[in-house]
Amino acid sequence: MKIIILGAGQVGSTVAESLVSEANDITVVDIDPLRLALLQDRLDLRTVVGNASHPSVLVNAGADDADMVLAVTEHDETNLVACKLAATLFNTPTKIARIRSTEYSAYPEIFSAENFCVDFAISPEQILTKYIEKLIEFPEALQVLDFASGKVSLVAVRALKGGSLVGQQLQELRKHVPNLDSRVAAIFRRDRPIIPEGDTVIEAEDEVFFIAATKDIRIVMRELRKMDNPVKHVMIAGGGRIGRRLGATLEKDYRVKIIERNHQACERLASELSDALILHGDVTDETLLEDENIAEMDMFCALTNDDENNIMSALLAKRMGAHKVIALINRGAYVDLIQSSGIDIAISPAQVTIGSLLAYVRHGDVAAVHSLRRGAAEALELVAHGDAKSSNVVGRRIDEIKLPKGATIGAIVRGLPKSEGIFDENPSLEQGKVVHESSAIKVIIAHHDTIIESEDHVIIFVINRKMIREVERLFQVNVGFL
Repeated sequence: MKIIILGAGQVGSTVAESLVSEANDITVVDIDPLRLALLQDRLDLRTVVGNASHPSVLVNAGADDADMVLAVTEHDETNLVACKLAATLFNTPTKIARIRSTEYSAYPEIFSAENFCVDFAISPEQILTKYIEKLIEFPEALQVLDFASGKVSLVAVRALKGGSLVGQQLQELRKHVPNLDSRVAAIFRRDRPIIPEGDTVIEAEDEVFFIAATKDIRIVMRELRKMDNPVKHVMIAGGGRIGRRLGATLEKDYRVKIIERNHQACERLASELSDALILHGDVTDETLLEDENIAEMDMFCALTNDDENNIMSALLAKRMGAHKVIALINRGAYVDLIQSSGIDIAISPAQVTIGSLLAYVRHGDVAAVHSLRRGAAEALELVAHGDAKSSNVVGRRIDEIKLPKGATIGAIVRGLPKSEGIFDENPSLEQGKVVHESSAIKVIIAHHDTIIESEDHVIIFVINRKMIREVERLFQVNVGFL
C-alpha cells in the first residue's frame, strides 16, 4: 500500500517502522526536519518537511495516488483538516485521524463524510486508559487484550512457583478445569518463544499467553499462579491526559489518589473528579509518598509525560512497599532496559496504540490487531469469507490448514454481526469498528478438529511478525468468489 503518515512523533514513527518492515510504500510528513532526518537514517522511507494541513505539502507527499492517510500529529485540528483535504482534493480511499480531545470525540458527527471525512478516529489516550484499567482489574496479568467485542480475551501471565500447572504438561489443564475450555497460544521462556504442544511442561517464570472466553479468564489464571488480592487502593503519578482519564474511570470503584506537580492542573482535576484525592507535589518525593501511605497501595501507576520521572517514581514506590507498579515509557530502549528491574509492567504507549492502526492496513478482513511483546509478536482477529472452493480456511478442520510455523489459531467466535463503522448507533472511537450484541454469539476454543465456517472471527497468535503476510494470504478469498 502507498501510505502517507502525517506526524513523526512516537505514534507516527512506531507505525512507520512497523509498516516499512511489511514492504509498504511509506512517506512521513512533519514540520521538524531533524526528527525526519533521524527517521530516514534508520528506515527505508520518504520524508517531506512541512505542515500536514497544507495542500501543497500533501501534493509533495504523493497524496494524488495514496491508498491511505494516517493523520497522527499532536494537533487534532491539523489531523481533521488533513483528512478533509485528502478526501476533497485527492479522493484518498482511507483517512484515519488521531483525536486526543474529548471535545471532538463527544460529537462523532464531526467525522462524517459531510464534515471532516474521517473514516476511523483513534484516541491513544482512551486506548491506554482501557489497557491500564484491564491491568488493574486483573492485577496478576502482564497483558489483557479483548477480541470479538470483548467476548474473548488473550491474557499473558507469569507462571509462578506453586501454581497448579507449573511443572506439569499443558494437557493437564483440561483435567484441572474440566468445565471450561481454554488454550495456551504461546509460551515465552527467557524471552524465547516455545510453540505449545500437549506434552509441553510449564516452568516457573514462563510468560504464558492463553485464550479463553472473557468470563473464564480468572479461573484459568488460578491454575498458573496464586491470585493476588483484588485492587482497592490506586495511586496515579501524573494528572495529565491519561492520568485524568484513568482517575475519572476508576474513582467510583477504587480509592484513588493522584499526584500532580502543576498547581493549575491540580485545581482542574479537583473540579472534574468528585471522589479521587488530588495531591499537589512531586511524584519522586519520598516524604510525600510515605505521608500518603504508599505501602498500602495495591497499584501505583506512573503516567507523567517524563520517562525518567515515571521510572524513578515507580522504582521508589516499589521499594517503599507498593504491591504492584506500572510505568508509562515512551522510549523503546528504556522499555527493554527496565523489564528486568523492580517495575512490574512497563507500557509503551505507541505499541499499545499501534494495533488500532494496523487493523486498517492489514490485507483481508481484519477486525482487530494487538501488538505483543513490544512489537515482536502479534495477535489478529481475521474474518473468514467464502466457501470451501474459494477459501483456504472455510470448511476445513484446523489441522488441515497450512499455517506457518509459529502461528496458532486460539479461538473462533461465531455469530458476530457485521461491523458498521464508527458512525453506528454507539460509536467507539478507540476501536474504530462497532458490532451489536447477539444472543446467538458462540465462543469456540480451537482444537485440531474444529471446522471454520464462513463469517467466523478467527483469533490467531503469531510469534514472529514476519509471518503476518502468510497468515493474511490464507484468509484471502479467490478472485472467482468476488
